[in-house]
Amino acid sequence: MNVFVRPDSYLTLHYRIVLASGPGQNTVFADTFDGRPATLQLGAGQWAPGMEQALVGQPEGSRYSFTLSPAQAYGERNPELIQRVSREMLARHAGPDAEFSPGDMVEFTAPNGGRYSGVLKELAPDYALFDFNHPLAGAALKVDVAILGVL
Repeated sequence: MNVFVRPDSYLTLHYRIVLASGPGQNTVFADTFDGRPATLQLGAGQWAPGMEQALVGQPEGSRYSFTLSPAQAYGERNPELIQRVSREMLARHAGPDAEFSPGDMVEFTAPNGGRYSGVLKELAPDYALFDFNHPLAGAALKVDVAILGVL
């Protein structure tokens, strides 16, 4: 009896995500094929909805590839998500002795208690410039998948 992926399935799988467009084209973003398989709870927001949708209906044991446009994956880059943060606010969130370099991922607490991350782009004496876009925003993605188990 074949078991198929449903929108609420819990999966054990191998996957490889490769940037299929934009800066860094052909760069491997993530690859589990050389190590331990990953687990994924569909519908929990671990992957973009378009990436999860490409898994639904597939049988356990299948191995395939798919390519998604930026809109189907993590969306286009939003210039409004590149923002200046005061050095005072940065020290408040990270601690006064924390040191950062451009390229670092920094986590912040939102007023509602949620967490969000940004990549430090520039550090100036009175502010820090952060990009709060998802790291894969604006990129088409090629995804190779091997579905090992479906619950």
